[in-house]
Amino acid sequence: MTNATTSAPLFRGPFEGSERAAELISRIQHFMNGELADLACEHQLDHEHSPDRALLRQVWRRSHTLGFYGLTLPEQLGGLGLSVLDHVLVKEAIYATGSPFAPHVLGELSGPPRVGALVRHATPQQMAQFILPVAQAELAICFALTEAEAGSDAGAVQTRAVRDGDDYVLTGRKRFISGSPFADAAVLMASTAPEGSEQREVTAFFVDLRAPGVRVESNYKTMAGQSSTGDIVLEGCRVPAGQRIGEPGRGLALALGRITVNRLLHCPAMVGLAQVALRDARDYALQRRQFGRAIAQFQAIQHMLAEAATELAAARALMIATARQLDAGGDARAEASMAKLFCSETAFRVADKAVQVHGGEGIVQGRRVEFLFRMLRMYRVLTGTSEIQKNTIAKELLAPDNAG
Repeated sequence: MTNATTSAPLFRGPFEGSERAAELISRIQHFMNGELADLACEHQLDHEHSPDRALLRQVWRRSHTLGFYGLTLPEQLGGLGLSVLDHVLVKEAIYATGSPFAPHVLGELSGPPRVGALVRHATPQQMAQFILPVAQAELAICFALTEAEAGSDAGAVQTRAVRDGDDYVLTGRKRFISGSPFADAAVLMASTAPEGSEQREVTAFFVDLRAPGVRVESNYKTMAGQSSTGDIVLEGCRVPAGQRIGEPGRGLALALGRITVNRLLHCPAMVGLAQVALRDARDYALQRRQFGRAIAQFQAIQHMLAEAATELAAARALMIATARQLDAGGDARAEASMAKLFCSETAFRVADKAVQVHGGEGIVQGRRVEFLFRMLRMYRVLTGTSEIQKNTIAKELLAPDNAG
């Protein structure tokens, strides 16, 4: 399972992005299928056996040296100024390699994508202390919003930030924070509303996770077997007021300011992983023999593969169409939620069929399709549940401006 996927591509039409994106994808694939594949083999890594922090830092720095790590940043920080479509296609290609390092090449869990949207709100001190070191792969940072009582209801955060002189004192617990076990800092949301007030006032802070009064607890794994998620516990942690991001009460606006684009940008990971599952199912069907012939010759298997390929092509087409709409300046709130909903549900159905094609082998831990089944089931919950996406779609559909 440590080897990258090298089978023939599933989608053979003309490349939808720019020449620069095609060249970038070629270089990234060479890096992942070569250097990173060798590194995974050397350290016996797969999706369920995560690299340690030291190895991740090595990967981040190497990716930065090659020009991949910060490509999503604003151009003034060394980013490439990619269109949404090019970004989608690059990310899809990364996940479609099947590499266990896929989430780390662009620093998605703990790197530049976590801070790029904050550049125009950051002070010079915050740029120097947090954003530039993250951009240069010197500092790892996570995004901390979710709590036990604040998931889909993002504004219901209970973590408190109380002003005390030149500091804020933070108390609370953040839950299910991706990238926190290997992060040095967090962009963290806390309530600055007066005690006992029903008013919602969520404020954003840069929090040093090595400071007194804060710790990360990562003593659990997700159903996919990964250990890249943890809780951030704050017990009277003092955060200098200079680490507040923007004005008080503007935290959710900062966090959700690019929610439409961000929802779409989760889709290429699902589509890429579903491609890996479908390739594995196809390749297994071609080599597995029953009753004297390859099971790929049985119509039942052919129909499962055909259905999976068709649904995946439809999901990918919706993802690409939404990216083009965003690049054209369109309001794609409903379409981005449609893409997240359809891609996550479709990717899981593809993984389900891939397990079925593998039969008994598909339910054995250690088989990649078994991992992908669990991983793609999670995407129906992560980054906005399917039900939240349906709420957004319905809200847009029923808005007065859209009423007949």
